[in-house]
Amino acid sequence: MRKRFALVGAAIAALVLSLLTAMPAQAAAGFTVGNGRLLDANGNDFVMRGINHAHTWYADRTTQALKDIKATGANTVRVVLSSGDQWTKNTAADVSNVISQCRTNKLICVLEVHDTTGYQEQSAAVSLDRAVDYWVSIQSALAGQEKYVILNIGNEPWGNTGYTGWTAATKGAITRLRSAGFQHTIMVDAPNWGQDWAFTMRDNAASVFAADPQKNTVFSIHMYGVFDTAAEINDYLNKFVAAKLPIVVGEFGNNHSDGDPDEDTIFATTQSLKLGYMAWSWSGNGGGVEYLDLVTGFNAAQLTTWGQRAINGANGIKATSREASVYGGGTDPTDTTAPSTPGTPTASGVTSSSATLSWTASTDNVGVSGYDVVRVSGTAETAAGSSGTNSTTVTGLSANTAYTFAVYARDAAGNRSTRSGTVNVTTLAGGGGPAACAVTYKVTGQWQGGFQGDVKIANTGTAAVNGWTLRWTWANGQTVSQSWGATTTQSGTTLSATNVSYTGNIPANGSVSFGFIGSWNGSNSVPTAFTLNGATCSAA
Repeated sequence: MRKRFALVGAAIAALVLSLLTAMPAQAAAGFTVGNGRLLDANGNDFVMRGINHAHTWYADRTTQALKDIKATGANTVRVVLSSGDQWTKNTAADVSNVISQCRTNKLICVLEVHDTTGYQEQSAAVSLDRAVDYWVSIQSALAGQEKYVILNIGNEPWGNTGYTGWTAATKGAITRLRSAGFQHTIMVDAPNWGQDWAFTMRDNAASVFAADPQKNTVFSIHMYGVFDTAAEINDYLNKFVAAKLPIVVGEFGNNHSDGDPDEDTIFATTQSLKLGYMAWSWSGNGGGVEYLDLVTGFNAAQLTTWGQRAINGANGIKATSREASVYGGGTDPTDTTAPSTPGTPTASGVTSSSATLSWTASTDNVGVSGYDVVRVSGTAETAAGSSGTNSTTVTGLSANTAYTFAVYARDAAGNRSTRSGTVNVTTLAGGGGPAACAVTYKVTGQWQGGFQGDVKIANTGTAAVNGWTLRWTWANGQTVSQSWGATTTQSGTTLSATNVSYTGNIPANGSVSFGFIGSWNGSNSVPTAFTLNGATCSAA
């Protein structure tokens, strides 16, 4: 099951059958993920309507191909690159030029390394770790391009052999990219030649998403012969939507040697769910799968049957694509329906200078792109923050002060909901001196690169604690991938753990505990300084 491309005088075989949620404070001003949706740098919902282009084999065709792809109405192009392990390496200068051309044509650029295709089943394929080496080597071309570039780590990075290794390898690749300073939205392809027939990606997507300290990862499923019925397509995509995990169809066609994909359902379902798709591919397929060309011989005037369907057909590119708002587009003039009213916020983790607000998410006929939090004083409102998810932490508050907050929802077209109900919050008294609490931190299990931790918070005071946020800083760059008994977020080396509903109350002389799974590299020292709701706790 392969895609093939013809180079001058030779055919190059490229294997095919090639896929909660807070907006990170530390991320650069680029694409982000919020509430299971991909948001552009302006916070607007972005739905990919794109085409794949095999740049690494047809670099001399790229300039015209990107112009022609834009002319179809596409808002995205997925660009094939090589790490140099199977084909000629695309240098930083070359990649910088590709990005520049994407921007000139007002296309969002999804860059992927193709050398990983079919790893462990295809002998020449390389690991995701090797793909990360490549991204690091060309990082200079990508820095500052977060508004326009999405980093697709590796194409179809596992075949049908040993594919259960996909989960750990993908988490490791994401962690390495973040440690190297990449701020881009990361896209990860599924194993099983991209088609995930064993559901490895589907069943482990939540833990992979949680492994990204920026919570800025999108999943990509490739739909060929495995997805030949409407039931299979709808079930797979809806599983991600229900879990609030972002997904796109990164490749698909109208035919394939491994079966007959149900392309009509792919188009209809992605449009109904407002999910992105990228058709494979502009031109240059060979070795028996030439029918996957959208145009013949890179000639935009010669659309193939597949090209007519993908570009001009029902729910196709021309009818549904919206240019990214970073280029001035992105809104749908026909969308005049505002989102539903968000639920009344509740407050937790109140400190002397901040409070975490959560609310029931809104719904929208197209999709909620974000929320605006306001401070209410009588009939006046002032902006207090924004979020891509149904929770946020409001900071910069004064100690021992009463506040009233409410929330609005908005969609990509600029429609705003009616205001939610209000919540009253009184911040704690100032200070930052010792609190009446003691924290016991234990490593309960450790293995190469990973460990399990348990944290006990004891209230040694005479008054109950209602709602808490515990913070500490790690000395060795440890990160948390999942937790229970608390919701964790991380900014650099600082970990914040906020109570969940059943751990929010710590009675006088009582205690609560929570646990987590984390990763470490080199050493795993125990933190010795903790703050609870902004005040220092003793380390037991």
